[in-house]
Amino acid sequence: MASSSTHPTFPSRPYASNLGKLPDRPTTSAFGASTTQQHRETQRLERERAERERIEREGQNVLSELSEEQREEINEAFGLFDLDKDKKIDYHELKVAMKALGFDLPKSEILSILQTHGVPSSPSPSTTSKTAPPTRLLLPLSSFQALMSQRILARDPREEILRAFELFDEGGKGKINLNDLRRVARELGEGLEEEELVAMIEEFDMDGDGAIGREEFVGICMQ
Repeated sequence: MASSSTHPTFPSRPYASNLGKLPDRPTTSAFGASTTQQHRETQRLERERAERERIEREGQNVLSELSEEQREEINEAFGLFDLDKDKKIDYHELKVAMKALGFDLPKSEILSILQTHGVPSSPSPSTTSKTAPPTRLLLPLSSFQALMSQRILARDPREEILRAFELFDEGGKGKINLNDLRRVARELGEGLEEEELVAMIEEFDMDGDGAIGREEFVGICMQ
């Protein structure tokens, strides 16, 4: 029997139009989220740096309003506790340096100052990422000068006078007597005669008790 010239037709295969196409990537990936977070952190650090620089510029202007003696006092307090002489001080050094200037602040305020005005300490070249301790914040000399200048100018003159009174008043008696004057004169290297010291007491002793009280001392200094 003769074979047919027509072959049977096979049904066409329904190929999908997206055969071999990879699934769409999600628009927000973990990498993208990490990049955004780093960008925000960079912006925050830039804002903090700009704020520190602004405060330091203002502080340098305020520094010029202080007397030479007050500026020296600030620099001496910083230098005394900057033990490694890198012109930066840490939390403990800042606390005692401020106390030396008459500002005895609680821990929370000291930490706030460092968080706002501090700079990260440089890691030692010998430390690795596995062994490096947490980064400390240090306060540079310029920031210390700016902050202390602002605080000194904002201080009540009466408080300053009473601080000076306490340096004379040994033992917290509430009065400065002849022995106190002798001691202070000796510590300052002032070669005052006994008659001069007695005359000082007599001149400013308003109530005649042989000593100078707090209010009498304030009155002398506020004249």
